[in-house]
Amino acid sequence: MRTLSYEDGAAPEGNINSYACNAWKGKVAKDFGLEWHLVGLKHFIEWDEKGFKKAKKGEYQNLDQAERKKLMGLSRGLVLRKGKATLSSGAVMRYQFYLPVEHSAPIARLPFSMRIFTFSLACLTILQPAFTTESNLTTPLSSHLILPINFKPPQVFKNANLVRSVNLEKGYVKETVNVVIENIDTNPQDEYYVPFDGSVIGKVGGFEVRDKKDTTRPVFRSELVEYDTYGPTQFYRITLPEPLSPAAQLTLSITYHLLSSLSPLPSTIQQQDKQYLRFTFSSYTTSAYLTQKQKTKIKFPGVDIPEYTGEPERQGSTFTYGPYDNIPAGSESLASVRYEFTKPIIHATSLERDIEISHWGGNLATEERYQLTNKGASLSNHFSRVTWQSTQYYNPPVTAIKALNVPLKIGSLNPYFTDDIGNVSTSRYRSNLREANLELKPRYPIFGGWSFPFRIGWDADLKNSLRNVKGDQYVLKVPFLEGPKMGEGISYEKITLRVILPEGAINVKYQTSVPIVAESISQHKTFMDTLGRTTLTLTAMNVIDESRDADLLVTYEYPLTAGLRKPITIFLGVMAVFTTAWIVGQLDTSIGKKS
Repeated sequence: MRTLSYEDGAAPEGNINSYACNAWKGKVAKDFGLEWHLVGLKHFIEWDEKGFKKAKKGEYQNLDQAERKKLMGLSRGLVLRKGKATLSSGAVMRYQFYLPVEHSAPIARLPFSMRIFTFSLACLTILQPAFTTESNLTTPLSSHLILPINFKPPQVFKNANLVRSVNLEKGYVKETVNVVIENIDTNPQDEYYVPFDGSVIGKVGGFEVRDKKDTTRPVFRSELVEYDTYGPTQFYRITLPEPLSPAAQLTLSITYHLLSSLSPLPSTIQQQDKQYLRFTFSSYTTSAYLTQKQKTKIKFPGVDIPEYTGEPERQGSTFTYGPYDNIPAGSESLASVRYEFTKPIIHATSLERDIEISHWGGNLATEERYQLTNKGASLSNHFSRVTWQSTQYYNPPVTAIKALNVPLKIGSLNPYFTDDIGNVSTSRYRSNLREANLELKPRYPIFGGWSFPFRIGWDADLKNSLRNVKGDQYVLKVPFLEGPKMGEGISYEKITLRVILPEGAINVKYQTSVPIVAESISQHKTFMDTLGRTTLTLTAMNVIDESRDADLLVTYEYPLTAGLRKPITIFLGVMAVFTTAWIVGQLDTSIGKKS
């Protein structure tokens, strides 16, 4: 949020106070004419795109007492209307979350208007809320609830046994917590809370909870709850499918990943040096409940681990901290490890993915636009082309991105690879009956701190992805994410997916398991369109390459009259041209007298 609110290079670094965050929201609310509590991530993005005046360096950092009091009232749900403070219904707001349920987006009215209930996360950049429209959800998603400021999770559970696994084999952190919970209350309970530090919550993605002993059961409902917007601790609330009886136990499997949690140490290295990353964590798994027994396992990509704190049990490339007994709720024990990771840390700050459907052409056209960067250690000296070429013969581990491999669906056609300059000829497409791979080689090796914007695209046969269910109803099944597949992994800060349907498509619905933070229906005008093509736009944040396995299902209706709209338009256009030419040809433009 801070980068959107300030001019280039003026955004403050480090921790931001809550008053500054509230002031950012107040500025956006004023420019859009909205109530303060309704301003969310989508409005910040739209505010940035419309070019409103941004804050200068140091602005909002030293507010007077009156301004602070006003902003504190806003953060507690007070909205000023015509100079009078009244309690807003937004003091207790509900937000949609990401469980895989069906969405619908009817387009009966144009232009499409959105009513968004958002999470006041201006500075924490919490990545898991979702936006909804006035009437575009067929099934409500789980909600986000702002709790009282003095809220503490009720001590109705205890963790009988907990095992936390941390995987550091890729360029992001993936954690799995298997915990046996027990109801110690006298009444059945169905709400379990998972705490996160306020500085970490904005990096969490893919939070998912399942029954460890019965993987066939659907994912449990989970939501982000807040008792103090800028407090040191935030909570996820897990709702069990059925209340847990007193003294009964249940084994939960909680998985999530953390982006931008690894830092190179040292931050600068020579071109051929090894790269080491540092990861700071708590050897105790932070919990809202008493934990009778727990341990933490850390899996490294190799055995070169020169520095670590604590006294873990070491077995090859795995560290085990614990077991620990009777750890009170909220306890932490900070630890850090430094390990070798001589690979690039591939991160896409932005991915814009377009999927265009053509019923008449029977074609599925895909284009992806990347803002790719390497978050590894920067070079301490200038890049040496001679040194780089000498290493190409024996291929040692390097921290630079040398090439990208993009697996495509079998039968994909006409791939292309371009950047800001133009076509990039250093690409190769291999296709046969068993696989299709697009091999990309950037114009230059991408070392730590370097970026490379580019775009790729390809065509595919529509019949492999589209089915006619009944009459005018169609179902489209496409991957939510494709793109490069690398052993070191890829993380995505923001993904904007546009599904461009045929002109005249109505009653659009979608379903996906990927967390969605914003959705909209709009019109996309292309060649020979009249009103424009129906376009479903979805936005996701904090996504990793494992989402390649997630599908996006889009259902829509395409009436016969809509299908005939384009050929009729072309026919009428051609007839209009000939008619106009005939009329012009009948005009007498001669100067002389008529005979």
